Amino acid sequence: MSRIGNNPVAIPEGVTVEVKDNVIAVKGKLGELTQEFSSVEVKVEDGQVYVTRPSDSKESKAKHGLYRSLVLNMVNGVSSGWTKELELVGVGYRASNQGQKLDLALGFSHNIVIDLAPEVKVETISEKGKNPIVKLTSHDKQLVGQIAAKIRSFRKPEPYKGKGIKFVGEILRRKAGKSA
Repeated sequence: MSRIGNNPVAIPEGVTVEVKDNVIAVKGKLGELTQEFSSVEVKVEDGQVYVTRPSDSKESKAKHGLYRSLVLNMVNGVSSGWTKELELVGVGYRASNQGQKLDLALGFSHNIVIDLAPEVKVETISEKGKNPIVKLTSHDKQLVGQIAAKIRSFRKPEPYKGKGIKFVGEILRRKAGKSA
């Protein structure tokens, strides 16, 4: 029995949720998101979204909590949005943006330029004496996470000095160097 799937999702003011032909559509002040679903039933009643299982099949049990979490992420995204912050740790690592183009200098022979999706807003923060920070904001949690993971994959943090691109607040497992 899914404990997460049984909890209803509260709909805040200014957000509308519609269910039609196995598609959930959520609209809010920050945008609109849709999600297809299967193996579960979704109902909107009294300002709350209920996700129920029609049967106890293995697929229904597996997707019950998943779709409830996806609906909650969509509702939170269109009402307040999602933010991921990446920190560039290393000498000479820089980040700048011009509109939707993110320019990263990560110690390679060339800069890496990424064109970001129009739904994602990018902001770079560079203060003297501190590591540069790339801030990604959007109403779509999956898209923000995917783009943040893509940026991080260019220079993953290494365990000896900690250089690379890491999430703000991420704790790295450090290793001791050679002991000669």
